Amino acid sequence: MPANVHDTMGIVPVLRQLAGCGFQGPAIGDLGYRGERLAKAAEALGITVRPVVRGRDGVFIPTEIAWVVERSFSWISRYQRLNTIVERTKEHLVAFVEIAFISILSRRLQRLTPQEISA
Repeated sequence: MPANVHDTMGIVPVLRQLAGCGFQGPAIGDLGYRGERLAKAAEALGITVRPVVRGRDGVFIPTEIAWVVERSFSWISRYQRLNTIVERTKEHLVAFVEIAFISILSRRLQRLTPQEISA
């Protein structure tokens, strides 16, 4: 998606891609993802879009599954190569994100005790 396309306009192609991959369940987003146009497009694809409030009084509070997404973005932000997107193709970017998560998960696995591994 080009950088000059607002999220609320670019979400429909993303929903199409998710539906093509067999995505099931609600797509959760902030309150910017409300509206009849988006609801109709999502419904046609068999996806429900559920906007959620993510804070009060200007304080960000991740809710539901959103905290997993925020935490994941925080983890990969530690990888300097991923802080500025310089890749020429989305496939290269996806590969570097996968490498970052493999690195993160392998370090977490190294810290596990034998009892935690066998559980």
